[in-house]
Amino acid sequence: MIPAPEIRIAPSILSADFARLGEEVTALDSAGADYIHVDVMDGHYVPNLTIGPGVVKALRPHSAKIFDVHLMISPADPFIEAFAAAGADIITIHPEAGPHFHRTLQVIRGLGKKAGVALNPGTATGVLDHVMDLVDLVLVMTVNPGFGGQAYISVPDKIADVRRRIAATGREIDLEVDGGINPDTAREVIKAGANVLVAGTAVFKDGPARYADHIRAIRGG
Repeated sequence: MIPAPEIRIAPSILSADFARLGEEVTALDSAGADYIHVDVMDGHYVPNLTIGPGVVKALRPHSAKIFDVHLMISPADPFIEAFAAAGADIITIHPEAGPHFHRTLQVIRGLGKKAGVALNPGTATGVLDHVMDLVDLVLVMTVNPGFGGQAYISVPDKIADVRRRIAATGREIDLEVDGGINPDTAREVIKAGANVLVAGTAVFKDGPARYADHIRAIRGG
């Protein structure tokens, strides 16, 4: 297997204190987060409701780190431009969230942003076959999307399959995993080929004073 590149940690602000989100993002930045992961849910595509582009815009001044925005919304197309303007650096969509998956990726990249594809536990990797030239990140979900704090679903073969597909392109494409990630499950997904790990509860559980420790533990350092 081709070894994965440098491991990056993307704490999910879904698990942050929403009463002080700006401070939380600043604390994550200082603690060594590589990306700030923003979970956007619409109560339609997934059974939860979170934030919109206005919150992303408000948070943008609090960190220069990459804003990794995961759109769990349907339809996604009407909101792509707003999230791009708000300060998203990566915009990740689900293939099931709109009728023209390929076109949506084109729109994201046309706005100067990196385009991501999220694969639910029941989504086959074959959906990537004809879009890899437009993809900058593949997100493998190790929980069903919608809520934080869920139990990890082990899919190392799926992660390894995506890593092989990425290697075949010869391009630098992130392989991100999200769902139940902690220092123990991180070892499995890194071994399978992931290089970006999204973690919520495992980062935030003990407050800002421990963020750096938890990020370091998940990274394997």
